[in-house]
Amino acid sequence: MKDVATYAAQQKAASRDELVERHAPLVKRIAYHLISRLPPNVQVEDLIQSGMVGLLEAARNYDAGQGASFETYAGIRIRGAMLDDIRKTDWAPRSVHRKARQVAEVVHEIENAKGRDAKDSEVAEALGISLDEYHQIVADASNSKVFSFDEIFATGETEQKERIMGHLPSPYEGIQEADFQQDLATAIGGLPERERLVMSLYYDDELNLREIGEVLGVSESRVCQIHGQAMVRLRARLADWLSGPEA
Repeated sequence: MKDVATYAAQQKAASRDELVERHAPLVKRIAYHLISRLPPNVQVEDLIQSGMVGLLEAARNYDAGQGASFETYAGIRIRGAMLDDIRKTDWAPRSVHRKARQVAEVVHEIENAKGRDAKDSEVAEALGISLDEYHQIVADASNSKVFSFDEIFATGETEQKERIMGHLPSPYEGIQEADFQQDLATAIGGLPERERLVMSLYYDDELNLREIGEVLGVSESRVCQIHGQAMVRLRARLADWLSGPEA
């Protein structure tokens, strides 16, 4: 009986090893897809290392009975492992998060008072800083907030992910998510035209900042500023949803 159990364990381990070996290229594919959309301090080798951990976990935990292919399941685990590791080593100092919150609060106040988009000059004046300082803050906000908003824009796959991971949201959670998606869509639709275009090119067409700059005929740093302005404006307009504790 012991020999049978040992043989079964060996077969299972061999099957896991085969899955890992066969899907190792998937890790590199996902890493190189992500790296073009991340801050320059993130190294692709680190993403690959994190992704391999995710692949190993996927091979250990995969249950074909859930109805998803291994590649689909592994892809979610690999990407999740990469983003988790990036969050743990967040490059942005606390001051970046604090300043981004301050800018969002001022944008919220100005837009509520005036009933229109807040202008850069108005926000900078209210904060008592120069335009250059304001643009630097929103550029930093663009980089530091890319991960959370990346996930928000991928929520079309949420139900599939939840099902694969063995948990479906309760009806109340489902209503909350639907309400948030509606508010997010409304907030994006209300962005100034250039900010809306940058968000569309970045999240829908999956272009990186350099490629968006080529499309718009501006520098990569300017695209980063526009993206950051959009992120701050969305944060201001979704304040009720995003008012949880910050890192």
